[in-house]
Amino acid sequence: MKTAKDLLNLLNTTDEHSRLEAKRASEAGKSIYETICSFSNEPELGGGYLLLGARKEGEFEDGRARYSLEGVPNPDKVQSDIVSGCSSIFNHQIRPEISVETIDGKNVLVVRIEELPEALKPLYFIKRGLPSGAFRRISSSDVRCTDEDMPVFYSKVDSFDSTIVQDADYEDIDENAIEYYRKLRASVNSAAEELTYDNKELLRALGAIKKDKFGILRITYTGLIVFGKTLALRRLMPSLRVDYIRVAGTRWIGAEEDRYESSLDLRGPLILLVQRVRNTILEDMPKGFHLSPGQLQAETPTDLPADALREALVNSFIHRTFRVNRPIQIIRYSNRIEIINPGFSLKAPDSLGEPGSELRNPFISEIFHDTNLAETKGSGIGSIRKQMKAANLMPPTFESNRTDNTFTARLLLHHMLNASDLSWLGRFKNYRLNNEQRLALIFVREVGAIDNITYRQISSQISSKQASSDLHNLCEQSLLEKKGQGNRVYYLPCDAFNNSEGKPLFDSTVAASPISNVSVSDDSYNIQKVSLSVPAQGASVPVQGTSVPAQDTSVLDDLTLAEDTERSIRAIGLRSNDSQKVDSAIIEACSQKPLSVNELSKILHRTENYLKSKFIKRLLAEKRLFYTIPEMKNHPNQKYTTHSEGEHK
Repeated sequence: MKTAKDLLNLLNTTDEHSRLEAKRASEAGKSIYETICSFSNEPELGGGYLLLGARKEGEFEDGRARYSLEGVPNPDKVQSDIVSGCSSIFNHQIRPEISVETIDGKNVLVVRIEELPEALKPLYFIKRGLPSGAFRRISSSDVRCTDEDMPVFYSKVDSFDSTIVQDADYEDIDENAIEYYRKLRASVNSAAEELTYDNKELLRALGAIKKDKFGILRITYTGLIVFGKTLALRRLMPSLRVDYIRVAGTRWIGAEEDRYESSLDLRGPLILLVQRVRNTILEDMPKGFHLSPGQLQAETPTDLPADALREALVNSFIHRTFRVNRPIQIIRYSNRIEIINPGFSLKAPDSLGEPGSELRNPFISEIFHDTNLAETKGSGIGSIRKQMKAANLMPPTFESNRTDNTFTARLLLHHMLNASDLSWLGRFKNYRLNNEQRLALIFVREVGAIDNITYRQISSQISSKQASSDLHNLCEQSLLEKKGQGNRVYYLPCDAFNNSEGKPLFDSTVAASPISNVSVSDDSYNIQKVSLSVPAQGASVPVQGTSVPAQDTSVLDDLTLAEDTERSIRAIGLRSNDSQKVDSAIIEACSQKPLSVNELSKILHRTENYLKSKFIKRLLAEKRLFYTIPEMKNHPNQKYTTHSEGEHK
């Protein structure tokens, strides 16, 4: 068992991580038990340590977090409470190993938690039940479990794609989809045994049909999703479609009457849909002109590698969750393509792109791997990165969001952009910047924020420690400003990012532009034209609660709301707890113009945190409010509207 000094040294070297957590711990609170639960549950983690009586007090010169010991006021009581709680609040008794140490006159507790045997998982809070009462350790966070996490603990539980579909029969299978599978499989292995089977035998071998408890062959979700007829899919899974949305410019929000140029709904069996969606996107891409020597017919290649696009599409198809009634959305901006599928990544964000994968839909995934529609298992993201690198494009970025239950892949383009970025970067010629920092400045210019994880996606060779050091250096040079704490740290631009008129360069009116002749040495990128306009993963902007004096009514005048709206808002009163009235006021105000939470706070004289937690979050879930920048819900410029087109269709 490690000592308190050992753990303090680790904290000051690596910060908190998957196996180490520091807490001030004046008492045995909920946060301690959630960490104990996550250490006990996380597969192959081996448990972890809590250092109680430690706190983060600042940073070292290189940007690393600095931790110190402040002590635990009553260590014996805290130790006794933890032992008592671990034996009563969970579905299984936990036996933590606890030691009390005194360092420089301060008492601290070292708590060692062992990983539970598979047969005893998941550990969960009895009062909360499953799945919300269980926690997993994801990176340095304790994450509440969802239904998607349960198969991790129950290995014998059938996956969703192996479940029999009610109200479906063999007539719902598209014979064309089966023939296309045979064609693809034969191109990979013409001697594959399953090619000798008849169609029903083939579908059974693939897990597309199976016997029910009465011995009758029934269609599974694999069969319906991969081989089902379009009409059957519309009847049984109406949200199983791909929405291809064409947006003018680089931002989702635009003029109210012209939010996007066009939208196309694509449906059909998944094995046929991949090629159709891929061709739709490629046909929509601007094309070059190339006539090879000795050829009579010219080629019209696009700058986006077709294989990278196909792999990104397939990843979204086979790793999405089908438990959520939500389509895959493909947003085509002028400088990027965003592919957003329901279902967060089952792999930790820090390990995205590393070999190996956790399959949400194993039967569907196997079909796509066997036909070479998908790369070798677990290498899809790595393959996309290689393809983009070979095309001399910026590396793709990936964002897994457990809160919104989404995964986003962004493929950055360069052929639509001008050359103004090079002159803009020239203003920083007297700063000490490496290549990654220069690219980060462009990223912040486009998006308005960046965090450690997104910075590391600039180059796969950048470590978390180097990223923190580089970002800290940008702060020291007054180019960026650090916000947030712990895992929620993000960086915003400082005054050096203001143009001659004092207007922030990441304002939505600024056009995207490329970098020229910037190379990233670690990955040997020689980027001729690059643009970044990608929301940073986790680069959220925490809202601070601020109260507005009751007599301050000038805000309403500044926002020029309708007279009836102003009267109804003023009539609510400062202390009214009538949720319906506040709901109505928010909706009425946002129906006239998009408003930020800060503006709503001033209008309604409520704190921002109160409005977000009690009203806005619920109104968004009820589809009575919509984000104006849905692709980055925590964007600094986020506002809310009642127009449904403000949300991705």
